[in-house]
Formats: sequence, C-alpha cells, structure tokens
Amino acid sequence: MSSIEKVVKRSGAIVPFTPDRITNAIYRAAVAVGGRDRTIAEGLSQQVVALLERSTPPGHIPTIEEIQDLVEKVLIENGHAKVAKAYILYRDERARHRKERAERAQSPSGNIPWAKIWHVLDWAVAHRVHTVEAYNQRVRQGEMAHIIQEAEAAYNEDIENAVELIAPRRGEIKVVIITGPSSSGKTTTTIKIGQHLRHLGVKLVTLNVDHYFFDLELHPKDEFGDYDFETPQALDIPLINQHLARLISGEEVRIPFYDFKTGHRTNDHTPMRLAAGEVILIDSLHGLYPAMTESIPDEQKFKVYLEPLLQMKNAEGEYVRWTDLRLIRRMLRDASHRAYDPTRTLEHWHYVRSSELRNIIPQIGTTDYIVNSAMPYELSIYRARLLESFQKWAEAYRSDPLREDAFIRADRILKLLQTIDPLEGDQLIPKDSVLREFIGGSVYSY
Repeated sequence: MSSIEKVVKRSGAIVPFTPDRITNAIYRAAVAVGGRDRTIAEGLSQQVVALLERSTPPGHIPTIEEIQDLVEKVLIENGHAKVAKAYILYRDERARHRKERAERAQSPSGNIPWAKIWHVLDWAVAHRVHTVEAYNQRVRQGEMAHIIQEAEAAYNEDIENAVELIAPRRGEIKVVIITGPSSSGKTTTTIKIGQHLRHLGVKLVTLNVDHYFFDLELHPKDEFGDYDFETPQALDIPLINQHLARLISGEEVRIPFYDFKTGHRTNDHTPMRLAAGEVILIDSLHGLYPAMTESIPDEQKFKVYLEPLLQMKNAEGEYVRWTDLRLIRRMLRDASHRAYDPTRTLEHWHYVRSSELRNIIPQIGTTDYIVNSAMPYELSIYRARLLESFQKWAEAYRSDPLREDAFIRADRILKLLQTIDPLEGDQLIPKDSVLREFIGGSVYSY
C-alpha cells in the first residue's frame, strides 16, 4: 500500500491517490505507438509510485502535474522514448484543449462547419424551432406532427443531396465512408444512402470495420474497470488499410470476426472479394482517421460526415450542445440493444468525448458532405423518458470529485429537459426515422 493517499486535481479538488491511474496513462501511451503489454506498464507505474513516495515531503499532497512529470522521467530513463513522446504529446494536447476552451468565446473554432451551421440555423429560424421558447409554443399550439414532418424532410433532403454528389462519380469512387461521432446516426444514414445508390444501379458491398477490433483485454482500462475502446487504436488500423487496398486492386482478403459477447477476434475468418463495378460502403466512427484509408487515393473516396447540428437556444440564451444529444441517444440505444445501464453510458462518456476531440472533430474539414441528423422534437422524447434519471444522476454525482465530468453533463442536461414540453408516445415518429436507431421501433434491422 502506498504512503501517498491523496492527490490534488487541476481543479483544486483533493481526491484519493489511485496508482492504477498511472498504469492506465502509461498503457494508453503505449497503445498509441503500437504497444500492447500491460505488464510493462504496471512495472513502470510501480517505479513512478516508488519515486513519488521518495520525493514527496511529509505532509505534502502531490499534484497531478507533479506525478505526470515523474511519469515522463521514468519512461525516458527506462528507454521507452516512443511511449514517452506519446505521453508528452497527449499531455500537451490536453493543456492546449484547456486553453482553447478558455479562449473559445473570443475566437471561432476551425473545427466547426460554419457554412452548414448557417444553413441549419436559417432553417431553424424559418420553422420557429431556434429557441426552446419558440419550440414549446409550437408544441402547445398542437403543431408537433408538423415539426416532426419538417425535421424528417430536412434530414432526408440531406441524404438525397449526398447521393446526388456521389452518383455522377460512380466510375471513379471505390469507397463510400459514412462517419461521425458516437450516436450521430451513422447506421440509419448508411442504410438510407445505400438504398438510394442501389436504386441508381450502384453496386455496394459493406465492410464492417468493427470486426477489426483488438481483443477487449488489450484496450486501456481505468480503475473502475471501464475499457477505453473509443480510440482509433482500438481497431487494427494497418490491417483495415491493407485490406482496402487489396480489395480495390481485385484481390481476395479474409475479414476477421469480432465476437462482442466474448471480446475476442478471430483472424482470417470471412473471404471477401469485389466484383466488377462494386463499391465498398463503410460505416465507421473513425472513417476520417487518415491512417485507416491512406492507401486509397482521395479521388476514389467519398466521405459523408454526420452530426446532430441542432440550432436551438436554451432559456439562458446558450445553444443546446450536440454532444448532449448524442449522449442521450447512446444511453437509449445502449439500454435497448446492448443491455447497458444508462448510468454506465454516462460514466463512460468522457472517453467518447476525449477521443472525438482528438481524432474525429479535427478531421471535419476533409469530408465531402455533411448531414445534419438533429431533430428538434427529440428533446421532447428525452424529457418524457429520462428526466427522472438525470435528476438522480445530478444529485448522486454532485459531491463526487471522481465523477466531475458525469455531474457536469447530468446537471446541464437536467436543466435543459426541465424546460422542454414532453412527447409521451412515439406514434408520430416515422418508422424509418434516424431517431428509431436509438429509441427502437425502426423498420430497419441494426
């Protein structure tokens, strides 16, 4: 047992010292450069703890920064230069993100698709759903059915626009990628785009990159037993890239099979070869990650990016956060299709968001078309289904410094949902709506 019992977080909060956090940080850096041996990370972590105990004066509570300095020192002294570099880069990146958050109000982000946002905002104003107050007023006037029809029509128009851009290039494009952050609606959108393209005579073959996951125990895991499988490194990126190149060149490859029940992958499982004129269709969280498709020339790829780009201001005049919509969607989907407790989804979300900010959002500028999957009326669905849960979570995490992220999100969403008029049933929601991917009752099989 370590003589260090407490540490000081950057927020100033004092929390219990957990050596596993050091192990996880070292292992995460190792995974980023291709390492998968957790025992090495555990040994290095023990060295860090021993050095921390020797260097900490009596009565002093070490800070996170002090511990991170020691991690860098131990990594370098043990000859793990690549891991040390990955750790330092990640640390610097986190510091930069904190600085950017502080400066965000003064300068616009280059990671936001402003032209698309303006189009969505213009639509929201025209349909009187640009504020919670305006939206509630329409609901109270009995216009919910119209709001649903208008929102669904806008989404389907986006789908058609993407298809119209792909169709003229059918002889050139070899890979169509549907991508976007977690719970943006990729699966439904992939199905819809696939249907439209097949109707136009485009031959599509789906490549499920989820089968390229590494075995679950090879992913970083935190002190709560939660695995971080949200990063690109959770997938065998080099193998995906290699298989894509070979498929396009006309070769046969054998796709691995990943068993989500056991968390294990079987290699060389399913043979796959493209017939003449066939196009690969990929639905992937990390579809924009450069290394995944670097062997494919840009002119042979078409990338569709999804995000629920809701343009609605809350009672305080702040825009509803897209990440909050996606968190709620994932809670409902995980509970319905994966038997996950929504509490588990909330506590895991910081991994989701961290990976998005590092690996997905910065790539938005490389996409060919952006689809807005937000539905203003989805807030009413969430109010009816999850308001009491968010009340419970906000209270449970209020005084827990180890769950600060979960509290901030739960409290923010609670305050929003309290201002929204509820939609108790789902009879008005089309069976092919993108929201059915999360709330159930879809005509599609997921």
